Order: sequence, then structure tokens, then C-alpha cells
Amino acid sequence: MKIKMYTVPNMITLLNLLCGSMAVVCILRYGEPRVAFALIAAAAVFDFCDGFAARLLGSSSEIGVQLDSLADMVSFGLAPAVTAWSMYGAAPQQGVWGAQAGAAVLVIAAFSALRLARFNIDTEQKSEFIGMPTPANAMLWGSLGYLSAGDPSLLPRWAIVLLAVVMSLLLVAPVRMFSLKFHGFGFRDNRLRYLFLLASAATVALMRSAGAVPVIIALYAAVSAVRHLWLLRNRESNHC
Repeated sequence: MKIKMYTVPNMITLLNLLCGSMAVVCILRYGEPRVAFALIAAAAVFDFCDGFAARLLGSSSEIGVQLDSLADMVSFGLAPAVTAWSMYGAAPQQGVWGAQAGAAVLVIAAFSALRLARFNIDTEQKSEFIGMPTPANAMLWGSLGYLSAGDPSLLPRWAIVLLAVVMSLLLVAPVRMFSLKFHGFGFRDNRLRYLFLLASAATVALMRSAGAVPVIIALYAAVSAVRHLWLLRNRESNHC
């Protein structure tokens, strides 16, 4: 069987991987969370574009699916975990929250791997997600790292660990979350996507800083949770 490795979508996926790798280096070697945030954001753009290019060019492949998850594990699994670890180390020490406890935030990488592995074999995640998408989680941590660079005491150590655990669990939570992948551009079928993008743009325009990202991610989680409960209620009503 001939495997096509050097396709346009695969090259875009590799750009995702390179951005994620450089983000990790920026944190560990140079202590530059702001640059790392920009690289994670660039990785997220490439992650969106590789799938779009595959559909546009009709060059989807099994190797592309596997390569995408490998790249995502670095950009949206390892990079946010390293960012959280760096934030924890820079935050003022408080009581029992010593340097060793910071290893707890690496749970982000472990649960990101679980999330990506499940996504690869789950046939129910073609048009929506089950659990928080790894790029959204990575953008959250990237933006918090950016903000913490200016104020290391922005989040206390216990809050960083708690948020790491909560977000890790949300990655694998059985909650249906809407996807931003458009299937056509009609408003009726993409109403929620258009409204969310409009709200996100308004948030960015008002806040004009990396602080807009946590607000947008929180809005995404809240809207998805409400939508999930509404779908469950409708399903139960139809069964009655």
C-alpha cells in the first residue's frame, strides 16, 4: 500500500507540531510565555487549516489523522502542561504548596492524551466534540501564562493546581460541545457558531488583551453545557 506522506494537509500539520515544539522551548529554555502563547495560537490556526485543506483538496488520509493527533499532543497537550508548570513555579510559595506539588499540573498532558486517543476512535465526534477540545484548553493556559508573565501572583499555586485538575477532567467529560467547523455557510445550520464568533469578536474588541481568551473559553464551556442539557431534555421528552 502506497502511503502519501508529503501532502499539503500533512505539511500544515507539521507546522502545527513545530509551533508547539517551539512553544515548549520558549517556556523551558527562554522563559518566554508570551511568545509561547503566540506559538500556541499559531498552532491552533494550523490545526484548523489542515483539516480544511484536506477537505478542500480531497486528500484526507489515515496517516493524516494519526499525524494530526501526534502534533496536537505536543501543541495542545505538552505545551499547556509546561505553561502551567512554569506558572506554578513563578507564583509565590504558599504553605504546603512547594515546588514538588507543581508536578500535579502535568496531569494536563496525561488527560490531553486520553482526549486525543478517544477522539481518534469515536465516531460520534464528526460534527461536535465530547469533552473540551484540546486546542481550547491549550489557548486557555497559553493566555494565562501570558497574563502571569506580567503578574506572577495572578493565580495562587493552589488555584493553578485546581484549575489544572478541573480542565483535565473537562477534557474527558461526557459533555457534548459544539464544533466551529462549518458545513456550508448558511445561517440556519450554523446559527450557534455565528453567534459565538460574534460574541468572541466583541469580547476581544472590548478587552483588547490576552485576558479575552479565558472569558471566551468560559463562554464556550457554559454555552456547550447549556446546549448539552437542552439536548438531553429533548431526548428524554421524545422517549416519553
